[in-house]
Amino acid sequence: MLSPHIIHSKLNIIRFVIYLLIVLLAFSPLTTGSAQTEQPSGPIYVVQEGDSLWGIAARFGVSVDDLLAVNNIGNANQLNVGMNLVIPGLGNIQGTIVTETLPYGETLRSIERRYQLPQDTIVRLNRLTSPSEIYAGLTFILPEQSTQAPALARDTIQPGQSLLEFAVLHAVAPWSLVNSNTLTNTLSTLPGDVLRIPGKMAEGPGALPGSITGIDVSPLSLKQGKVAEIKISTDNELSLSGSLLGHDLQFYPNEGKGYTALQGVHAMTEPGIYPLVINMKFPDNNEYSFTQMVPVKAVDYPYDQPLAVDPATIDPAVTGPEDAQWSALASTSTSEKYWNGLFKIPSPLDQNYCVQTGDCWASRYGNRRSYNGSAYNYFHTGLDIVGKTGTDIYAPADGMVVFTGPLTVRGNATMINHGWGVYTGYMHQSEILVKPGDFVKAGQLIGKVGGTGRVQGPHLHWEVWVNGVQVDPLDWLSEIYP
Repeated sequence: MLSPHIIHSKLNIIRFVIYLLIVLLAFSPLTTGSAQTEQPSGPIYVVQEGDSLWGIAARFGVSVDDLLAVNNIGNANQLNVGMNLVIPGLGNIQGTIVTETLPYGETLRSIERRYQLPQDTIVRLNRLTSPSEIYAGLTFILPEQSTQAPALARDTIQPGQSLLEFAVLHAVAPWSLVNSNTLTNTLSTLPGDVLRIPGKMAEGPGALPGSITGIDVSPLSLKQGKVAEIKISTDNELSLSGSLLGHDLQFYPNEGKGYTALQGVHAMTEPGIYPLVINMKFPDNNEYSFTQMVPVKAVDYPYDQPLAVDPATIDPAVTGPEDAQWSALASTSTSEKYWNGLFKIPSPLDQNYCVQTGDCWASRYGNRRSYNGSAYNYFHTGLDIVGKTGTDIYAPADGMVVFTGPLTVRGNATMINHGWGVYTGYMHQSEILVKPGDFVKAGQLIGKVGGTGRVQGPHLHWEVWVNGVQVDPLDWLSEIYP
């Protein structure tokens, strides 16, 4: 039998061992189980209406698997509006991040100044590798607090002008210009640089002179076979020019302030990004040129059934000269705008019914076509409207007739100039009831449906041209340009 002294000593040893184990557990590294309770580190994106995990992953350049893992999401479909998602792989950037759509008229430098963010942060957040990636319509990423920067007035550094002279001209301190424009010092400006002026507020594209109060490119993502509408808002009288997709832009004064150019996008344009160039000459004879890339997106035009036609109507020796003649008619642009509002359907059919149901079209614009077993390297340049031989054809809008006559492919054809580079064409007619030089009003009878030229039966082939390019006529029946 152990003595009380020995028993007491053993109890003290047991107590010491238990105490030591408690201390060791308290200061030991976290186990795998407790590590799972750590909050993941990284910037937060708040899920918006219409988001998907795949879309978010593509936007931020991460994998879906990484998003699932870092956010402990078991099912990719379990995404709710308002959910906070940690975005991995964005370095040491913390806080909430947002996405914005980049408008036309911005550069990496103007974004830096507008949001007061270092360029390297913008580049890292958006994984940019070249300035060409700053295209209009780009969804770019910013820390949320940076989106509240004020819109300051802008002016351009002229050749030979110092920052001190610029500061005196605008009654501001040189160092306030340095700070507002993220300059390294008072000597780090170049001629043509557009600076933000502290203390003076004004809206407008950050990379363009202050007298340009807005540039709207619509749609911002251009589409095959559609119209690009470019509006420049300004209080000044400007001389404007530019180019897009190989065509010289024609700018005309709006009824209000500013200028508008309309440009068709060819239905076979390869999807990608293309330069939109705008040249400005101001009343003081100063000039400014700006170029930014804009995207062209594909449209899912269907493929028609192969068509059997007279071989002469697809012979390049015939089609080449005729296409050149027809295109030349629509290549000039007149400053007077004759049309007003929506175009009217050039047929006795009910416009609302036709647009809503699509029952009036034998074939639509943009459809890819094969003739006599050829490859599908043709496209339908207009809208085929159903009608029997002798059905009336009406002018869809006011304009001047510039051509009437028989053609091999187009049959009996008419073309009308509506001003501002907009033309309409009418083909395969049995009768032509107008002549070149006639001014026609919207709804005026101009001809009769027929089956002349390259056809498989009587119908009206109707085209709309915008600055030298055929576009979808249906848009002109439902949308007002400009």
